[in-house]
Amino acid sequence: MIKLLDFAKNFLKQADIKPDSVLADFTMGNGYDTLYLASLVPNGKVYAFDIQTDALINTKARLDKAGLKNVVLIKDSHENASRYIKEPITAGMFNLGYLPGSDKSVHTMHESTVKAVKEAINMLKKGGYLVICVYPGHDEGRLEGKLLLEMLSQYDKKDFCITHFHIINSPDASFIITIEKYNK
Repeated sequence: MIKLLDFAKNFLKQADIKPDSVLADFTMGNGYDTLYLASLVPNGKVYAFDIQTDALINTKARLDKAGLKNVVLIKDSHENASRYIKEPITAGMFNLGYLPGSDKSVHTMHESTVKAVKEAINMLKKGGYLVICVYPGHDEGRLEGKLLLEMLSQYDKKDFCITHFHIINSPDASFIITIEKYNK
């Protein structure tokens, strides 16, 4: 069985991530993706977003344990990322849904996610990548995924390569969307 997040992280290996690159974790959660991104850019910076205090506490503890100090933790919605990120990003991740081990009624919402993904695409430098993990096992997750696929299908194929990876014999299975901004 494919591990979704491991599969997603493999796509980021194609981005031209340098030790001083700027990356973004648009959905911090418990900090595993933030930690991964921070380890890729020891001389760079990672911006990490979440609306829940527990996410910031858990992520800070994980980063402190690893000795990583190159992350800006932001308690705000990913839809407001452009208020904080002023430089182009080389790569970013969205791991949609809810904070594992917390209240499942608090989860990403399609309105803010669609806006956040549009903003993230605008922030991408040429050759940059975004990876989005979508969880359609609940009504909001299904809508979020549907709207993202509709929106992203409108981007010009001359400027972007946008892919959709889904286990086809499990309609409620999580899936990945990748976005590559061509280097031209």
